Amino acid sequence: MQGGLKDVYFTTDRRHVVAFYRNPLDYTGVERLEKLVTTYRQGIFEREGGDFWKDYYCWPEEIIKYNNKVGLMVPVYQPCFFFGKDTNLDGAEKEGKWFASAKNFNRFVPANDKGTLLSYLRISLNLSRAVRRLHAAGLAHSDLSYRNCLVDPATGNACIIDIDGLVVPGLFPPDVIGTPDFIAPEVVATMSLPRHDPQRKLPCRETDQHALAVLIYLYLFHRHPLRGSKVHSQDNATQELLEMGEKALFIENPRDQSNRFKVKHNDQDFLPWVDTDKLPYTIMGPYLKALFDRAFIDGLHSPNERPIADEWEKDLVKTLDLIQPCENPSCPKGWYVFQNTSSPMCPYCGTKFKGQLPVLDLYSTRDGSKFMSDNHRLMVYNNQYIRPWHVDRNIFPDEKLLDHQKAPVGYFSFHKKRWLFVNQRLDGLKDLNQNKDVPIGQAVELTDGLRLLLKPGPGGRLVNVTLVKA
Repeated sequence: MQGGLKDVYFTTDRRHVVAFYRNPLDYTGVERLEKLVTTYRQGIFEREGGDFWKDYYCWPEEIIKYNNKVGLMVPVYQPCFFFGKDTNLDGAEKEGKWFASAKNFNRFVPANDKGTLLSYLRISLNLSRAVRRLHAAGLAHSDLSYRNCLVDPATGNACIIDIDGLVVPGLFPPDVIGTPDFIAPEVVATMSLPRHDPQRKLPCRETDQHALAVLIYLYLFHRHPLRGSKVHSQDNATQELLEMGEKALFIENPRDQSNRFKVKHNDQDFLPWVDTDKLPYTIMGPYLKALFDRAFIDGLHSPNERPIADEWEKDLVKTLDLIQPCENPSCPKGWYVFQNTSSPMCPYCGTKFKGQLPVLDLYSTRDGSKFMSDNHRLMVYNNQYIRPWHVDRNIFPDEKLLDHQKAPVGYFSFHKKRWLFVNQRLDGLKDLNQNKDVPIGQAVELTDGLRLLLKPGPGGRLVNVTLVKA
C-alpha cells in the first residue's frame, strides 16, 4: 500500500510490514527513527509492566535500509482491527473514521461491528492510557487522529499507529501539524506564520490533549465537537480556518449556543447522533461532562486548561462504574450512564428501568478510621463484579495492576426479587448495620441504607447502599 510519505510492503512471513520512506530523510529524521526503535521503545516496553503496552501501540521494531532507502519494520495489526471479509467493507482497516462520523456509522458499519456504549468507553479509556504513557515518557504524538488510531468496537480494543513522527520537546520538532478535525485551534490560527516565528504554535503535548478530547467525543457521540451551524465566511477555506481556529466554539457550549447543530429534515443519515437536544453530552455523566467542559470551553483557546490524559483515564474508569445495561434488546447502544435520577431511562431508545436499582457510594479511609467520600459511585446489575480497585483506593486498573489484583472479589446477583452481594475473596467484609462479618462464600442482601465495610485499614473502602425504586 501507499501512504502519504511511505510505501508499505509485507514481509514474506506476513507477520510484519516494512514501510519505506519515498524521499530521503535528513540527519534529524534518521536520528528520530533510531531513537524510536531503541531508547524510546526500550523505555516503554522493556521496563516493568512493559508487556501491558504491546496491544496499545503498533511500535516500529527495526530500521531497514535497502537500495538507498530507509524504512521501518512494524508488526502487522491484530486481526480484530480489520472488518470481516464477509462484510461490505471487506477486510478494510477499522480506522476511526468509520465510527466517528454519524453518516459512516449509520450507512456502512456492519451491525456486528457497531459496538455498544460500553465498548466505546473502553476504547476511550485505552486511548487515554496510551497517550498518558507517551506523555509520561516525555513524548508527544503530534498527529493523533482517527486515521492514526485503530479501534474495534466489538471488543473495545484500541491501538495507536504511525508513531514515527513523535515529538520530543527541545530535540525532535514535529514533522506535520496534524490532521484536519484534530488540529488544536492555536495551531490552526497561527499556521500561516513562518515556522520559526515565536508566535507560531506547533504540535506538542497540549495539542495532543485537544486531539484526545476530540477523539473521545467523536467515539461517544459520532459527531464533531466544533463543527456546528455557525457561518463565519462564505469562502470554504476561510470558514475552515475560523471554525477550527480563532473562532472555534463548542457546539454544546451552554453560554453561547450560536454554533449548535441545526437538525434538518434531510439529515436522516446523521440521526439521532447529531441531535444534541436528544443526545446531549451530559448523558455521559458528571465526570466526563466536567472534562468536556474543560477541553472545549475553558481550554479550547487556553491550552494549559485542558485535561491531561491521566484525568481522562481516571474519570473514564469511574464512568464505566456508572453504566447500566438497557433492558431493550434492540437498543442501539445496549448500555447507558446512570443519571442520578429516581426514574432511570435509556437516552438512546427511551426504555425506562423498572424495579429496584442498587446504587453504591464509595468511601475510603486514609488512616484506617475516618472514612471520606471518594466521589465514586458503583451501579449494580445482575452478575456484575466488584474488583480489587473498588475495595482499596490505592489500587488502580492500569499497567501496575498485579495478576492477583485482576480477579474479582465478589459479584452481585438478583435472586428471588432480592439483590445480593456474594463474597468470593474478601477476608474483612462486614455488615456494619448488623455489626456482623460476611464470610467468604456467603451473601449479604443489599437493602436501603446498608453500610458494607469492604476492607479495613488504610486505603480500605466501605460502601453505602441506596435502593432506587422505579
